[in-house]
Amino acid sequence: MPNNKVVLSRTDDIAIITLNDPDTLNAMDTLMCEGLRAALDEAQAPLNGYRCILLTGAGRAFSSGANLAASAQAPAPTGPIDAGAVLESHFNPLIAQIQQLEVPLITVVNGVAAGVGMSFALSGDLILAAESAYFLQAFTKIGLVPDGGATWMLPRLIGVARAKELSLLAEKLPAATALDWGLINRVYSDASLMDEAMAMAKKIAHGPTAALGMTRKLYALSPENSLSEQLRLERESQRIAGQNPDAEEGIRSFLQKRSPNYTGRRT
Repeated sequence: MPNNKVVLSRTDDIAIITLNDPDTLNAMDTLMCEGLRAALDEAQAPLNGYRCILLTGAGRAFSSGANLAASAQAPAPTGPIDAGAVLESHFNPLIAQIQQLEVPLITVVNGVAAGVGMSFALSGDLILAAESAYFLQAFTKIGLVPDGGATWMLPRLIGVARAKELSLLAEKLPAATALDWGLINRVYSDASLMDEAMAMAKKIAHGPTAALGMTRKLYALSPENSLSEQLRLERESQRIAGQNPDAEEGIRSFLQKRSPNYTGRRT
């Protein structure tokens, strides 16, 4: 079960996961990582019947990045500091878990998404942001390098030149510019953001969940695959999708010129 740093709630078939430490602008520590992993496990489990995941932050931020105050309060190391240890133990497994989800993920960026918080914001299949939100590669401000998969995601999303610009200059990227660059999908007014996110989540939750889950995985794997490898993967995924009852319903509804009634069954 999630802990008090992460809240999991349900609206119909939608899992709403909220990073819940507004006093730190949802700065991520090991406890929050563990809570998020548990919430994703619960949202992912087929028996729980979730068909879309929505990830956002409590208060006025999505996440301000790693919780440096918590790190400073930890016992002093006896040897050289290994700033990458928490990546190996907590952040990297969490990023890998998100990539392997079988349920579509929408990230709802309601405020600042900085440092590793930006990496988690960009891990959504669809990324929605409030007009007042901004993104920040803050690492060079504290003498560290981008992490959370940022150096993998950013060049693929916006190209190497803009990725380096964000990381080397550590300047705020407003939501409107992020949209113009193709980094995110939609920008809404602060007041309407969550309503718009829920409307999108409901649309996805009414879709063929198994096929949507396989689609997100195909896109996640495509940057590393050759065309022949990706064609093989598409062929195998199509075999699996075609054996799901939702494929039969989709074809039948198309021929009958009506809206499909998908079950969302994943097994």
